[in-house]
Amino acid sequence: MNPIALLLLAFAMSTDAFAAAIGKGATLKKPRLTEAFRIGLIFGSIEAITPLVGWLIGKSAAGYVEAWDHWIAFSLLTVLGLHMIYEGTRPDEGSEEHEAQKSLFRTCLTAFSTSIDAMAVGVGLAFINVNIWIASALIGLATTLMVTIGIMLGRAIGLVMGHRAEIFGGLTLIAVGAWILYGHL
Repeated sequence: MNPIALLLLAFAMSTDAFAAAIGKGATLKKPRLTEAFRIGLIFGSIEAITPLVGWLIGKSAAGYVEAWDHWIAFSLLTVLGLHMIYEGTRPDEGSEEHEAQKSLFRTCLTAFSTSIDAMAVGVGLAFINVNIWIASALIGLATTLMVTIGIMLGRAIGLVMGHRAEIFGGLTLIAVGAWILYGHL
């Protein structure tokens, strides 16, 4: 996979976590950088593990679908991208939290829910020539960075940017999928 596409993929995978972090940052009273970084590490670690799990699942099926692998990767990334765009255009449910901090369990649960798409991307990556360790590390680092920034920016920009970030992430996933498909045709 092209290094530029891999970097775009890493940042696209972090946009839903970024959106969640902005929402979280908007509910915190004056979040400190150390608190934002701790939350970023939780999100980044989970986001780095899920593509590995998806890749293992995908590798077990790779022999059966080798001729169609680029179509599968394109389809998965397109569906995920469209889902992210859909989620980014949905109105908020209005369940804004006013507590100062979430528990570790709730933070991990939120991190896991935003990383499900990374697991599906890992399945897609199993069908193309990519170093999954580098891809997972980049996804984890990008997520850690984006969540830390999102927490700190949350107070200033609120939830408005969160939706736009998720839409941009969805468009980026679709573009990466198209790039993969184009490279195999």
